[in-house]
Amino acid sequence: MQFVIVTGMSGSGKSSAVNVLEDIGYYCIDNMPPELIPKFANICTKSDGKITKVAFVVDIRGGDFFLKLTDTIKELKAEKLSLKILFLDSSDDVIVRRYKETRRKHPLDEISYGNIRQAVASEREMLSGIKEYADYYIDTSFNSIGQFKQRIYDIFLEDNDDFMHIDVVSFGFKYGNYIEADLMFDVRCLPNPFYVPELKNKTGLQKEVSDYVMQFDDAKLLLKKLTDLLDFLIPLYKKEGKSQLVIGFGCTGGKHRSVTFAEAVAKYLEDEKLKIRVTHRDIDKH
Repeated sequence: MQFVIVTGMSGSGKSSAVNVLEDIGYYCIDNMPPELIPKFANICTKSDGKITKVAFVVDIRGGDFFLKLTDTIKELKAEKLSLKILFLDSSDDVIVRRYKETRRKHPLDEISYGNIRQAVASEREMLSGIKEYADYYIDTSFNSIGQFKQRIYDIFLEDNDDFMHIDVVSFGFKYGNYIEADLMFDVRCLPNPFYVPELKNKTGLQKEVSDYVMQFDDAKLLLKKLTDLLDFLIPLYKKEGKSQLVIGFGCTGGKHRSVTFAEAVAKYLEDEKLKIRVTHRDIDKH
């Protein structure tokens, strides 16, 4: 039996996540009171294999019931059930925009007297403790629907009990930090191919750009120190039971240096037989 609890900020995409989980065979229950989850899990374990994968959506729509989620997670983990927590998030600005576009009321609309930003701030404070239990954290601020679906597929179509899933992401600081990253490295310290006319409109996926970035001794030394650091850190994360590790590489525009380093580090980790997915968030932006 595999159990998933989907939680996170209102407006961050929990409904979309449930739709994807249903598509890959999960029995999904929305707005489940946390105290009922152990009882339902017990029923599922006695279903003679008729139900093997279950996802519960639990969020602040549950009111006072939601406050019991932490206790429920501890109870389920104590029973040694196969449980994963998926926490979805988005920036405040994105959440506010989504609510304005859909004209829906935020679950905390009444206690915030219709102030959507105050409602978002209150919810974020309420969820701060739950976030610490997350096995998987996805920030949907910059994800398209297709990218978001792929993230869910990559996580839940595999048996994530047996290995760590590592996302390596390049991004441009000019378009915003990549707040989903567990480890973030700024490679703006290296010479920028943007100022080389013949490389300006190319990307780090092209050999001319990657060769330019990596020709410098500082770049070679930085790559060596980064891979040494990851060799040290990844076993420690595994030892602590971390199922997902997100490594971000940022440069100014997210097209040249960050892409080059994301690709180089991903190649190194793949050669170490680790499960890697590479994403270049801003490579197509102008």
